[in-house]
Amino acid sequence: MTQPLKVEGKVAIITGAGGKPSPTGSFGTGKAIALLLAQHGAKIVVVDRHQDRADGTRRLIEEAGGEAVTVLANLATEADCQRIVREALAAFGRVDILVNNAAVSPLKTLLDTTVEDLENSITVNLTIPFLLTKAAIPQMIEVGGGAIVNISTLAAIRGAAAMPAYSAAKAGMTGLTISTAAGYGQQGVRCNAIIVGALDTPLRRATVPGEYIPRVAALSTEGDSWDIARATLFLASEDSSHITGVLLPVDSGNSILSP
Repeated sequence: MTQPLKVEGKVAIITGAGGKPSPTGSFGTGKAIALLLAQHGAKIVVVDRHQDRADGTRRLIEEAGGEAVTVLANLATEADCQRIVREALAAFGRVDILVNNAAVSPLKTLLDTTVEDLENSITVNLTIPFLLTKAAIPQMIEVGGGAIVNISTLAAIRGAAAMPAYSAAKAGMTGLTISTAAGYGQQGVRCNAIIVGALDTPLRRATVPGEYIPRVAALSTEGDSWDIARATLFLASEDSSHITGVLLPVDSGNSILSP
């Protein structure tokens, strides 16, 4: 049997889809999500604050026969969020999928975290997903519904002493996910979150000091960005048409072992 394309004809906005360059050629989560959804027929709005990274993702999609546009945005204001949705509409005429993937995670203890660190973390990890969700939902309702996938973290539901600002903001994303699902399900909008555990990504390799050592949990291997991309594709597609308000751990079983 031929496997149908899971999001064919859909338009997906993906933040942080440029991806940090990697000497090994591996992809960050946003880039992997963009490429996989494009492979399954979605038209991609690549949102990133780095033009070269966004253009790199767009080129890969186009070289594979897909369609994509880039939107350069610092993701700092409501005007940014409204402009992203307007540019998606201008390019493709609709919005069906929103993936709130962009994030910042300062590695500081609570006592070392400044007010500026906290405010920046809340802005990028919570306020911008809130405002993008607000901007996208009316367009989704207009086309009969849509899917929002928030990329969250195990640190939002378990201890993370080195990332209190990030943990707090992502915990807020949990509330945003559930309230959005409850508020707009009757209009065909689903909202779910992926709880990400330790992953082998370019960003993690760049920020973890010393030799890179994979973390293992209930499973014997560590996941990577493609594991998050596959989960996102599932939650964005009709395969999950009766799933909303769910926090889906994709963490090699880490969450079942953590206290």
